[in-house]
Amino acid sequence: MSESKSERIVTEFPENISEEDRHRYTICVLGATGYVGGRLVPQLLENGWRVRAVGRSLSKLKCRPFAMHERCEVVAADLFDYASLLMALNGCYAAYYLVHSMQSGSGDFAAKDRTAAQNTVRAAQGTGLARIIYLGGLIPDDPNISHHLKSRAEVGEILSGGTVPCTTFRAGVIIGSGSASFEMIRYLVDRLPVMITPKWVQTETQPISIRDVVFYLSGCLEHSETAGDAFDIGGPYIETYERLFRVYQEEAGLHRRLIIPVPFLTPKLSSYWLGFVSPIPVALARPLVMGLRNRVVCKDYRIREIMPHKLSSCRLAISRALDKVAQQLVDSCWSDAGSINMPEWAICGDAGYTGGTVFHTGYRIKLQVCSEKLWSNILAIGGDNGWYGWDALWSVRGWLDKFIGGVGLRRGRRHPTLIAVGDALDFWRVLDVQAGKRLLLIAEMKLPGEALLEFTLEEEKTGDTVLTMTARFLPRGVAGLLYWWSVYPFHSVVFKGMAKALAEKTACKILEGPTLVKGAAPKCHLPKA
Repeated sequence: MSESKSERIVTEFPENISEEDRHRYTICVLGATGYVGGRLVPQLLENGWRVRAVGRSLSKLKCRPFAMHERCEVVAADLFDYASLLMALNGCYAAYYLVHSMQSGSGDFAAKDRTAAQNTVRAAQGTGLARIIYLGGLIPDDPNISHHLKSRAEVGEILSGGTVPCTTFRAGVIIGSGSASFEMIRYLVDRLPVMITPKWVQTETQPISIRDVVFYLSGCLEHSETAGDAFDIGGPYIETYERLFRVYQEEAGLHRRLIIPVPFLTPKLSSYWLGFVSPIPVALARPLVMGLRNRVVCKDYRIREIMPHKLSSCRLAISRALDKVAQQLVDSCWSDAGSINMPEWAICGDAGYTGGTVFHTGYRIKLQVCSEKLWSNILAIGGDNGWYGWDALWSVRGWLDKFIGGVGLRRGRRHPTLIAVGDALDFWRVLDVQAGKRLLLIAEMKLPGEALLEFTLEEEKTGDTVLTMTARFLPRGVAGLLYWWSVYPFHSVVFKGMAKALAEKTACKILEGPTLVKGAAPKCHLPKA
């Protein structure tokens, strides 16, 4: 579709930009809160560019460390909303396209990816963008490839089919702290002394370090000859997945794992098994496993001549990733890319689009303690710290969620004490953080409805603090009603236990409670669409 004259916001750019002039030019990163985007933005800033970091959630973007940089601008935009995308690209020199669907259960993901790519091409042409840079996947010489690999290849074709030159980088397995591939290897090898594996453990792949991926992505802006071309990128060696398991085992200092490949483990069964033993949900594990069936290696190495660079071996990449995990310095994670759109009913407490009431239960406790001390313990909830009481019940809920294909509790958290909007927290995601006052979580477990968990602190004039913990649930159909009333009896036990455990953890005296909060959730009437 062609743009009208009123849509076109064309800017003329030089073909080559000197290092001294980079600060005058803005680079747009679509998908800045994702795993690769979270590493790329700081590198672009370090290289001297201005950066416009784009994601669906402005609050999530503002919580990223790069958001405070003087040359970084954070902008909320949706690739399915052409107007917002047009404004996000307006005035930019180049744009990185780091957005793709990996959730096989999210409907027709290929159609969504196709629409997003088409909108980007149209907006890029409408704003006079000089370049597009896309990170796709290595495509094997095999007609029987996964739907996700086909979709990523199609996105590359769409982005390259417009009038704006597109540089496509095709990578296979990316190794780095927090990457889905590294987490898959990590949890399988850590937890399974004996590994019954499918035949794909003998499949060859060419893993690449996340540092090398970021080097190529950021550095191509300095090489105009890469514009309008596609390049395979991979590490220095071709490995098998069994070899990756062995290298991880050695670098982690583990006893030798017994690996037994068997022919009866299908990709579907393998994805369920991977989802069972790792924090990666089945919906994400399935496309990962489907892609592991094919031999995925580089077909050409032209990029190494254009951009000479000492590539990291898989051993070095795994060693670095383990160091980052041990030091709790994981810059970005595969779970970062989750959506954190605030449910409309959560804002006012009522299911406006159905007219139904949101169920809620809450407990209040008054503590002889300042709010700062209590707040630090609330921020540390989940992960290795647990949920402050009745961890067995939380574990059972996590196992049940994992069994039906959810994320479970093992996803944990990125840092043991720091938390920001958009962070994954076991089977929750952070919706809102108001320092010293409020922590709001939305459930990402498999539920017949939507659930929120809220912690609020109110410091009284006496210096004492009132902690209120509230669970809210918007049921979906009869199944949602049955779910709520089946778990409701456990709320009293769990919330009272959490409140007392927090008091003990904070080493303070309980003045009142825990007592059940009376009254209904606030209601409002939202306008109909």
